[in-house]
Amino acid sequence: MTTTLITGANKGLGLETARRLIAAGHTVHAGMRDPGSGDAARALGARVVQLDVTDQASVDAALAGLPELDVLVNNAGIIGTSFGVDDLDAAAMAAVLDTNVLGVVRVTQAALPLLRRSSNPVVVNVASGVGWPRWLATPGRDEHPVPAIPYPASKAAVITLTVQYAKNLPGMRINASDPGYTATDLNGNSGHQTVTEGTDATVALALLGPDGPTGEFHDRTGRIPF
Repeated sequence: MTTTLITGANKGLGLETARRLIAAGHTVHAGMRDPGSGDAARALGARVVQLDVTDQASVDAALAGLPELDVLVNNAGIIGTSFGVDDLDAAAMAAVLDTNVLGVVRVTQAALPLLRRSSNPVVVNVASGVGWPRWLATPGRDEHPVPAIPYPASKAAVITLTVQYAKNLPGMRINASDPGYTATDLNGNSGHQTVTEGTDATVALALLGPDGPTGEFHDRTGRIPF
């Protein structure tokens, strides 16, 4: 049995990832800040775990409670409160980076001892196309109209840290996924993709075997070339 931890799994992309991986036979631990919001995850058969990626003690307690771990999906993220330049300050930037970037590092570092004991350790970091500068600069792309700075910058960092983790840990499959413009609470449900479409890349990467790619960035159509 494959044991999987998903952060931010109480709704949206995290919840749908949990549903699909449970259907694939995984034992899923659904991490979330408030376990009281976990009824939907429990209904799927997930095991709800209190996990706040901005709180090291919470992260350590969540990982200490797992008997084993094969797959880590770093899904938790926030969009933040700044959507341009005039409303941007260092505090707004720091809040997004703390969750979206430092949160990935906190959870991954705490998970490494368990992952190192797995015969097929896999990490999927949920990034975004808005972290891809080429797409931000390409008219006609979904990403191009986005004016915000903290969220795209945080997802660019997630893509880079994915590459670096993969280089440091060649025995693991460590990749980043781009959900695409998916209808979730994060964007006011304005995306044109369903959550199932938005989790295609994450689920495919979570199901990789030992011979799968590592250090790559994928969307639902496959690898995004660097």
